[in-house]
Amino acid sequence: MTVKYGSCNLCEAMCGLEFTVENNAVTSVRGDKKDPLSRGHICPKALSLIDLHEDPDRLVKPVRRKGTEWEQIEWSEAYDLVVDGLVSTRKKYGSNAVGIYQGNPNVHSLGAMTHGIPFTSMLRTRNRYSATSLDQLPHQLTNHLLYGHQLALPIPDIDRTDFFLVLGGNPMASNGSMMTVPDFAHRVRDLKARGGTLVVVDPRKTETADVADLHHFIRPGTDALLLMALINVVTDTGNTRVAAYVDGVEEVARLARDFTPESVAPVVGISADDITSLALRFSTAEAAVAYGRMGVSTQQFGSVCQWAIQVLNILTGNLDRVGGALLTDPAIDLVEKKIVGRGHFDKWRSRVRNLPEFAGEFPSSTLVDEMTTPGDGQIRAMAVLSGNPVLSMPGGAKLNRAFADLDFMVSFDFYINETSRHADVILPPTMALERDHYDLIFQTFAVRNTAKFMPAVVTEKKGAKADWEIFRDLAIRYQAALADSAIDRLRTRLSPRSLMTEARLRVSPRRTVDLLLRSHRKGLSVSTLSKSPHGTDLGPLRPGLPGKLRTRNKRIQLIQEVIVADLPALHDVMHGAAVATGDELLMIGRRHLRSNNSWMHNAPRLTKGKPRHQLLAHPDDLYARGIEDGSVVSVSSAAGTVRIEVQASDRMMPGVVSMPHGFGHQRQGVELSVARTVAGASANDVTDPQRVDAVTANAILNGVPVTISPA
Repeated sequence: MTVKYGSCNLCEAMCGLEFTVENNAVTSVRGDKKDPLSRGHICPKALSLIDLHEDPDRLVKPVRRKGTEWEQIEWSEAYDLVVDGLVSTRKKYGSNAVGIYQGNPNVHSLGAMTHGIPFTSMLRTRNRYSATSLDQLPHQLTNHLLYGHQLALPIPDIDRTDFFLVLGGNPMASNGSMMTVPDFAHRVRDLKARGGTLVVVDPRKTETADVADLHHFIRPGTDALLLMALINVVTDTGNTRVAAYVDGVEEVARLARDFTPESVAPVVGISADDITSLALRFSTAEAAVAYGRMGVSTQQFGSVCQWAIQVLNILTGNLDRVGGALLTDPAIDLVEKKIVGRGHFDKWRSRVRNLPEFAGEFPSSTLVDEMTTPGDGQIRAMAVLSGNPVLSMPGGAKLNRAFADLDFMVSFDFYINETSRHADVILPPTMALERDHYDLIFQTFAVRNTAKFMPAVVTEKKGAKADWEIFRDLAIRYQAALADSAIDRLRTRLSPRSLMTEARLRVSPRRTVDLLLRSHRKGLSVSTLSKSPHGTDLGPLRPGLPGKLRTRNKRIQLIQEVIVADLPALHDVMHGAAVATGDELLMIGRRHLRSNNSWMHNAPRLTKGKPRHQLLAHPDDLYARGIEDGSVVSVSSAAGTVRIEVQASDRMMPGVVSMPHGFGHQRQGVELSVARTVAGASANDVTDPQRVDAVTANAILNGVPVTISPA
């Protein structure tokens, strides 16, 4: 029996773990009390790593679909099928006929980051989609516009702030998101012990609202109005402390002038006095920071919300301030070293709905249009990398049919799920415990600067391959297969560019991290980090502006025309445009500590306990419709109808219902045991892919008008 240390990479929290290993099997998982970031914190998902590793549903070797059956095949045959399917589609219809979808787990895998990106780049298609536009795209656009880089996101300095304002986020359940903050509960206790305040604004009384000093219900989709009213009070009272490198303050004050607390209060559902009090308390605190997550990103004015949050922090002098919002200093700095591009916006547009790209990706809400609309550039083949868009994208039922009609599809997944069941070939990578890990992305968003390298805890199962090995092998074969003859293939293989590409692909993720560490920070390497298995503490967040700005002139311009252009529509909402009409309710999403998006619902340690799949509704709303608590209801929207059990909850704002994300596994053809054991409906079957944020075309998953009736 041995004890090993590492990190959980199932979510953004990066919690340090202590593994007990016996006969190449993990027998127990505990929180690592010596981890400088998580400090011993652990959540139920980390315990489920054992279940996932031994899951009988898990694929270890490739399978191909033969009708409704699956046949296990060898890796070489699988590679040939995939390369042939992708290359033949490209040669017949053009490179844009191949689509790519990348799910959330890709950013949690070192190998997918180091080798998946080079592979997908080879496909040379503009039909690229990811979970970004189902989630944090407004964050990344705001970062790009204000700070000059899509990943330059100022992080709340929660360990030293005096006033923490949370809008549409639930870090008690998520342990942070676009803010890596494990052990949030302990940090809140520390905040209160030093006399600080936590305020939560949310249509549901969340787990975070339970530990807050104050919770305000807010009508879904109106957070932008509240934020503009806060800016109005701050600028009107003169409580601004703006850095010399910030431009556009007067213009912002002018834009916010009409959004008075009295004007927005009837729409948002918070009194004018409470709005004014919140603005004054925030702006006069010694150090304060506002933070907004999915609840404000995935709504009608998601981009305005994320811009306004940053503007509020900037105007009150809390950007680049201890206890405010600060940029991080990770050991491998993806921003400073230009490893990830700064991003670009609206350089080209989608074929069917004319929606703008961001950083080379189209909004995921239009993927189904590009798959089903005939014409030059129609997607005829798909590569789905660790994603389940049938359960995670709006219009899931239509997507389900569209995937079934493709000429070819490959899925990189270790499960046969609602999406991968349509694939011709499934290529399963190894699980988290079987591969080395260094978190490249979420160190950039952490509330403290740390560094940690985790060697594989156990050896991989027989016949399994790591994701980086799969991408390496496919990329080399794909590059050769593009040539039209044996001579051309030889010339391609021996060209300097091809040799350089192949050489890069053959460098392991461990070696890549080692090279990056050595070139970025003196004294750090994989070897030195391996001598500190609990992680290396690099200190608290530090001020660094304007030096850390990536804007061309090292200044922040608050007025961004692409954002400002959406304010007239916000005016319309404030001045009487209906938020909901007649018998309509507004639906919001819901996440849970024991769930992970659309997967892990077949992990016994997570699914035990009380059911968590129900639609939550206020008792008064159920009574008014003659609906009994616990009954099955029909939930209908412009996009479709689902049946789901309803639960009365006074934790919901009247007029609002909540359906959890990622359920709905009972689709014909899904082989997972989860389809037989977990109830629930897919919220995305009643979210409309035609409704998107006007600026970025990010999906609208919150504030969806629905009606409910007895089923």
